Amino acid sequence: MRSFSPLVGALLAGLAPLLAAAAPTPAFSPARILERTKVLASDEFEGRAPGSAGEEKTVNYLVGEFRQLGLTPGNPDGTYIQQVPLVGITSRPTLSFTVGGEQIVLQPSVDFVGPTSRSATHLEVKASDVVFVGYGIVAPEYGWDDYKGVDVRGKTIVMLINDPPVTDPRTGQLDPKVFAGEGMTYYGRWTYKYEIAAEKGAAACLIVHETKPAAYPFSVVVSSRSRENFEIRTPDGNAGRAAMDGWLTLDAARRLFTAAGQDYDALKQAALARDFRPVPLKATASFTIDSTLRQVDSRNVVALLPGSDPKLRDEYVVYTSHWDHLGRDLKLEGDQIFNGAGDNASGTAVLVELAQAFHSLPAASRPRRSILFLSVTAEEKGLLGSGYYARHPLYPLRQTVADINMDGANPYGPTSDMETIGFGASTIDDIGIAVAQRQGRTMKPESHPEHGSYYRSDHFEFAKVGVPSYYPKTGRQYLGKPADFGEKVIQDYIAHHYHQVSDEVRPDWTFEGAAQDAEFLFLVGLEIANAPQRPTWKPGSEFAKKAQR
Repeated sequence: MRSFSPLVGALLAGLAPLLAAAAPTPAFSPARILERTKVLASDEFEGRAPGSAGEEKTVNYLVGEFRQLGLTPGNPDGTYIQQVPLVGITSRPTLSFTVGGEQIVLQPSVDFVGPTSRSATHLEVKASDVVFVGYGIVAPEYGWDDYKGVDVRGKTIVMLINDPPVTDPRTGQLDPKVFAGEGMTYYGRWTYKYEIAAEKGAAACLIVHETKPAAYPFSVVVSSRSRENFEIRTPDGNAGRAAMDGWLTLDAARRLFTAAGQDYDALKQAALARDFRPVPLKATASFTIDSTLRQVDSRNVVALLPGSDPKLRDEYVVYTSHWDHLGRDLKLEGDQIFNGAGDNASGTAVLVELAQAFHSLPAASRPRRSILFLSVTAEEKGLLGSGYYARHPLYPLRQTVADINMDGANPYGPTSDMETIGFGASTIDDIGIAVAQRQGRTMKPESHPEHGSYYRSDHFEFAKVGVPSYYPKTGRQYLGKPADFGEKVIQDYIAHHYHQVSDEVRPDWTFEGAAQDAEFLFLVGLEIANAPQRPTWKPGSEFAKKAQR
């Protein structure tokens, strides 16, 4: 006999009149989420890298699960697959600086990480002038320009991580009117910094890594960016990008600045002012990048639950979760597999659990709008699978009413709260607050807005094209646990397991909290799918002007 969730049944009772009855819905199973996470994070799946045997196994597994559940193929061509054309680029860089006749030779993966985004087997730049450009931002709405008309074409630009933390002199606190104060804007993301460097014609862009503002150690940059990287295949092979999109360790940056007669900390402080101007470091950079290229036909996996309302079934609520991780590194001794249990086998398992729950609804209680379950590739390499879908949607963006994203899942017990990344951006937040209250929980803004998490997962690609996008996360207050338990386990994961081979299923993972959150995600999606009105961006949102309405 099936088990049912009283909460879901109660919510169904208050939905649109088109629902014939308040039919109960199957409860969400921690055991199923755990089992699917174990499968996806097993050594057999080899870390789920795009273009690997692990991709083949992952895609086949997800297609098999969706098919077994009875979901319709999500691609209008009758398959569960959207092809995503990638190019794999394995870069082997060298980098040195010359200052006053003295050479500073940096060691790859120790002092710097320096891949290229270009589809080129060999790149070489000699004696490129080095310029410090502060935070490397051009933001007219804040009256901010770190370049001040300086021509950096062909030069190597060095810049600071994140947004500038600008203080309001009246309060002594970060100014909320400048780069979101305590939060982060897209200007702080490394992707933006590489984009503006390419626009300015720089030969290389080097971001100085600092662990606290980055929210992860340099080892994460090494594991994520120093092996095979991927780009969407383009006719010009990304020839417009800088030759090197790299990172410097803080120690390497200090060595460079000191050799050039500059004080790194003093220039970092100077970069907080609007009147900052680029500073030539009286140094040159020389680098080579030899790359191995391969064409990869990767895949998004997509399943569909058609809507029940003839007038609304051509509108879509999308659930997203990336299936990929970092694969395996044959250079490592011992464990070589980045299993990615938390990131993001667990989120993918929740996606399948949601698909199972929606398909289990009685016919009379099926959502009015269609539900699309989209498991995307190459999130770890720059949100490539979701970005490709957003630019090549299987269903028109004008008919895509919302995206709800899952990146990770709560492997421990239930919580009394939840958090929304990018809280207050759209009217979906109002639905989320109400659903959390029905669960007896409180919804809060994210604990660390300075990390810029809204720009770091797949919903962002939907937001960029105007689709209201929602990224809720589990809370910090665990029932029956000390008040600091949630923060401690998250910080431990980031410090020791995030993008490391140790991200494996652990004996104390129960996924009871993930089941609680899955129910929340289900209820939010169900509300959106049945509501008379679509969600909208709220006034002042940076994405409102991009809405496809």
